[in-house]
Amino acid sequence: MTMGGRPAGNLPPEMTSLVGRRGELARIRRLCREFRMVTLTGAAGVGKTRLALRAAARMRPGYADGAWYIPLSALDQGALLPYTIAEALPLADRTTRPMMEVLSEYLADRHLLLVLDTCEHLIDDCARTARALLDAAPRLTILATSRRPLDVPDEQALIIEPLPVPDARGEGPQEAVKLLAERAAAVVPGFEVTDGNRHRLVRICRHLEGLPLAIELAAARLPRLGVAELCERLDDRFALLGDADDDLPGADPPWHRALRTAIGWSHQLCDPGERLLWARASVFAGSFDDRAVIEVCADRLLPADAIPCLLAGLVDKSILIWAPTGGGERYRMLDTIREYGAGWLRALGEQDELRRRHRDHYLAMARQGDAAWFGPDQVSWNDRTTAEHENLRIALDFSLSTPGDHGALELAAALWFFWYPCGFLREGQHYLERALELDTEPSAVRSRALWVCALTLIVQGDADAGMAWATECAGVAEELGDAPAALAAQAMVMAAATIRGDLPLALALADSLVAVHRPEQGLDLPTMLARLGQCHVHTAQGRIEDAIRALEELCAECDEHGERWMRAYADLFRAQAELTLGRYEPAQRYARASLELKHRLHDSIGIALALDVLACAAAASGQGEPAARLLGLAQQVWDTIGRAQIGIHEWVEARTRCERQARAAIGDQAYGTAFRTGYDTGLDTGIVQAIDSGTAHR
Repeated sequence: MTMGGRPAGNLPPEMTSLVGRRGELARIRRLCREFRMVTLTGAAGVGKTRLALRAAARMRPGYADGAWYIPLSALDQGALLPYTIAEALPLADRTTRPMMEVLSEYLADRHLLLVLDTCEHLIDDCARTARALLDAAPRLTILATSRRPLDVPDEQALIIEPLPVPDARGEGPQEAVKLLAERAAAVVPGFEVTDGNRHRLVRICRHLEGLPLAIELAAARLPRLGVAELCERLDDRFALLGDADDDLPGADPPWHRALRTAIGWSHQLCDPGERLLWARASVFAGSFDDRAVIEVCADRLLPADAIPCLLAGLVDKSILIWAPTGGGERYRMLDTIREYGAGWLRALGEQDELRRRHRDHYLAMARQGDAAWFGPDQVSWNDRTTAEHENLRIALDFSLSTPGDHGALELAAALWFFWYPCGFLREGQHYLERALELDTEPSAVRSRALWVCALTLIVQGDADAGMAWATECAGVAEELGDAPAALAAQAMVMAAATIRGDLPLALALADSLVAVHRPEQGLDLPTMLARLGQCHVHTAQGRIEDAIRALEELCAECDEHGERWMRAYADLFRAQAELTLGRYEPAQRYARASLELKHRLHDSIGIALALDVLACAAAASGQGEPAARLLGLAQQVWDTIGRAQIGIHEWVEARTRCERQARAAIGDQAYGTAFRTGYDTGLDTGIVQAIDSGTAHR
């Protein structure tokens, strides 16, 4: 598998140089050639992640299907491990099979390297998952990082030690000194190792036992202190510490003292406000923005207007990592830094309160996104919720693990726009089913969660399970007099009937939903789904003008509100209708318009369907080679979904007919070559070409 001519994978770019480690890199490569499970172990801060990523980058060309990085530090629940792995891979399965089954099937015949990073807090789940995947995929290699081995059969553990340090006279290995010098030069312009400062640099590295994280934290102090004062303060710090601070979690001898010294000293250098913000910000997972910090962490002890300055101070002290993005400034903490802050938060007795504030913030965000989704800001909401994915998980897990907390049901339901349009259906189903199982009292919130759960299943192709949840929703809605939930349940039954092929029932339900719709009340999902349902049935029955009329009404309402996600589906259904009429150029134009937006929102179903329509238009107009390439490109996406066309008969038949036409036009051999070319093309590259020209690789 290649991506745009490069080996496949998602390894992040290296932001700083890797000093030394040539021997370890060679051993990792040798072990990965000889064994299928290799675990890098060692103390916190020793550099396991950096080393694993560098080794994976060097080994990636040797794996036909690439090297894939799975960071696990922010994952709080082992049950989500298969979903996390699947999300990192080009796999967006929308069936309702167990995710481990989907993963095993996907990996079964692939030659691929998985990097499972930071396994120690989920050690049993990681071990079970690794065993299952290695059994299912004979050409899979797993490179893991963990503070202790996973105890998987045939696992080879490699202990990563700190960088070697010179002796007291400054003689011997210099890797630790080189790391300190490089990091110092990054923060102190013109910094160099000289005869005058070398002995102090050696002393610093010896104090810190060559531990990379400790050295990097010390280097961050140099702009304010200088080498001489830094060395003197470290001397004092060690003398003062003695054997104190033994409660720092996650570190092991003999370098425990060096790490807690570096982090604890950084903590001492912070002013009281910075220390408190460090502790409180430890409730966030992954990255977070300043708005979230203010809403979650601010109170009379930490005034909101003081937080921007405190954030800047923590960035300056290397406690926070500043990460500018297209959506604004974001921050994150290294795992060990977060653990230290979390320890202080527990000591302050604030952990439960801060986690509750954190949950409330993301519940409020979900409510806002839900209310705003059918408007002009869908792309920005897609970006925002995707960026906050790990925090949304933490918020859901907190509510699910807190007795009497009903927030999980509302949060999981409000995030329907994240689960479906943004491509996280399986995870949404997981959280919704857990929340529904725990929160069984009839309520408007439960009714909503029921139909959202039905939606996640139906879009994954499981019409029967979706129908069951929709039927329960209808019963609860009737009991409560909840009209919106009743309409939503009806829309889910309509969608399930469409997949089952019961077109008369689907049309009757769709017509009923449209009849009660009032445009002045704004856009709603049941009516928009009903318009698409009408179009599909009319097109299947040859009533194209009726189909186009339904779409024009939907497009007019979407355009009035600036809505784009469902508007893109309207363009896609219009393309299918034009194709039925033999109008190939308009069909391609509508399909390209749909594909552009679906690609931006990572809507796998929409992408695959749009590519299929483009292929059908090319084949029907005699362009066999472009059609075959587009079918190959689309197949990449269908393979990640796991169920072709969501089981809708008419769409499957159209694709089959397209293949026959393309084969007849250019012959089986040329078809196979063109199809493989499309399948092997980087997906983003192929989609851009399809949008620009209407045919991939014209």
